[in-house]
This record gives sequence, C-alpha cells and structure tokens, in this order.
Amino acid sequence: MDENSKRPLENNNSLTGSVVIFVVLMAIFLVGLYLVQFLTLDTVWPMAALIGLFALAYFVPMTITGASDSGDEHR
Repeated sequence: MDENSKRPLENNNSLTGSVVIFVVLMAIFLVGLYLVQFLTLDTVWPMAALIGLFALAYFVPMTITGASDSGDEHR
C-alpha cells in the first residue's frame, strides 16, 4: 500500500493560533538577538538570559501547543 494513503493530511492548528505562536517565537528570537550585543567575557547575565530564552522557545511548541503528541498519530 502506498505510504501517502496511510497518513491523512490533518491541520490541527487554526490560522489564528499559528500566527500567535509565530509572533511569540519571533519576539523571543528578536530579544535574543538584542541580548547578544551585551554579551562580553565580563558579564554573564546575557548568556543566562539567552539560555532561558532557548528553553522557553523549545518548550512552548512542545507543551502548550501539544506538538510533541503528533508522532503517534501517523504510525
């Protein structure tokens, strides 16, 4: 049987939800770019903030939107 016929194409996210998630993650990215200009060997707070922003940007799609649950649906 063809692989494409086993997996239905589903769109679980609404357009509004996708736009909101995109705006939030783009804001996190731009704040991260802004914090890089303060990064020197004498100050550690910009790197700590960048690590925190990375963790936030990684866990937002995985927990809030439920993107980590979609793998079992197509097996």
